[in-house]
Amino acid sequence: MADKLPEAEIIKRESRYLRGTIAESLADEATGAIAEADTKLTKFHGSYQQDDRDVRDERRKQKLEPLYMHMVRLRLPGGVLTPTQWLGLDEVADECANHTLRLTTRQTFQFHGVFKNKMRTLMQRVNALGIDSKGACGDVNRNVVSNVNPHESQLHAEIHRLSDEISERLMWRSSAYAEIWLGEECVHRVGEEEEPFYSYYYLPRKFKIALAVPPENDADVFANDIGLIAIVEGGELRGFNIAVGGGMGTTYGEPETYPRLGTVAGFVPADQAADACVAITAIQRDHGMRTNRSHARFKYTIDDHGLDWLREKFTEYHGQPMEEARPYEFDHNGDRFGWVEGENGNSHLTLHIDSGRIADWDGYPLRTGLREIAKVHTGEFRITCNQNLVLANVTPEQKDTIQRLVDQYGLRDGTKATPLARNAMSCVAFPTCALAMAESERYLPTLVEKLDELMAKHGLSDQALNVRVTGCPNGCARPYLGEIGLTGKALGKYNLYLGADHKGERMNRLYRENIDEATILGILDPMLERYAAEREAGEYFGNFLVRAGIVEAERTPAMFHEALATE
Repeated sequence: MADKLPEAEIIKRESRYLRGTIAESLADEATGAIAEADTKLTKFHGSYQQDDRDVRDERRKQKLEPLYMHMVRLRLPGGVLTPTQWLGLDEVADECANHTLRLTTRQTFQFHGVFKNKMRTLMQRVNALGIDSKGACGDVNRNVVSNVNPHESQLHAEIHRLSDEISERLMWRSSAYAEIWLGEECVHRVGEEEEPFYSYYYLPRKFKIALAVPPENDADVFANDIGLIAIVEGGELRGFNIAVGGGMGTTYGEPETYPRLGTVAGFVPADQAADACVAITAIQRDHGMRTNRSHARFKYTIDDHGLDWLREKFTEYHGQPMEEARPYEFDHNGDRFGWVEGENGNSHLTLHIDSGRIADWDGYPLRTGLREIAKVHTGEFRITCNQNLVLANVTPEQKDTIQRLVDQYGLRDGTKATPLARNAMSCVAFPTCALAMAESERYLPTLVEKLDELMAKHGLSDQALNVRVTGCPNGCARPYLGEIGLTGKALGKYNLYLGADHKGERMNRLYRENIDEATILGILDPMLERYAAEREAGEYFGNFLVRAGIVEAERTPAMFHEALATE
């Protein structure tokens, strides 16, 4: 007897190509929520239902339902948008959301605090800007991310074109989006396949693709199901090494789940890259686990069957085999801040955005400053995979104007922050994420301040160090690639992970479980003291921990559920 399919798999198969009863749920004024089955389907449309957990208990006491609202995430391949689009999305934040924009680790925007009666307005306003939210969430290919790399603008243009092509090729096609959100009549044409690639069952779980151009791994390419590593020879893009099977999510206490870095499987010429991504995604569509969602990501398909199997299937699906992987080298996985001049004579300014949150705070009118820049900027905005923002393609004539606005509004180009603060990342967590077990975005400033005090105590203030914090083990801010990684376990308690490198090529591993801030700082203090005294020239903290034997160099799945230190 065949294994029973989980509820989520049944819902999408019976959804009439992602329609479900979403329209009816939106029309129901008796509740701020949508029907439970529809919450599974709206993810494909780019939205998660949430509630404000800060007021949950008080509303329960008042016998009120939770304060339901939605997060809406956009599809924005490569994180590139025009000033006109920026201004439009800024208006949407006021009209439909909570007056903030949030830059995500997948180079796109999230709107928070979107009530049900504002959902259609938001989708229509976004659509009018030439943007959509199709596949930003759900069991399909998610937003395709790519190397920002303003140093070589011609090459970046090619990489962005490819990220756009891959996104378009793997976007779901159902007419449900236009019908539900844009008010169109049923636009599906009889006799045509409504989902020619995904069919009625879509993928077993989410799927992520990233492109990077060595030596910069600012997209953390190995954290994705498919990682395309550009091979540039003689100044020309020759093709891509393909890494497969990356993914950051895990579940506490379930050793069969684990984060994994992608494994380089081979090389394909540049003109085959998009076809190769389609072929590999199709392999996961046809062979990924569907009876157990916790084992449904591509990383488990790879580990269950092996790389040789994957290469054989690739040849079958793609029509020709991968070539041998070619040499490459990464040197960092963060962003470069400040002004950089591109090869076309234009300049690019990378701004540091704390946790990607764009809002106006007392004494720091960040959102207003960016709005004023968008009114005069003639280049693009580029969102990075590290929650920062690039003002790209600033002409020589405009550079002084942009700099004056940056100065006027006190926008942060990284020059006044410590390297630790510049590289720190967090997920949203409380109060909106339903999965959060501990604070993340709201806690990060406090944590950074205290870690900076430790760094200063040991004379390390100028040393770069990657810190990443999430409110649960699912890995939205890629905590397992932090030299110091924290994942929420309970209110005020975190698991501590140590020992990643500074290039995104080695994960950290679990050091202590379920500990509070005082314990975390107490563990790190003597480690930083040793690091200051014993480090070698150019040695990063994570590499020192491995060399000194504080954290083993070996990484296996079991290590993510087995703490190194228990006392």
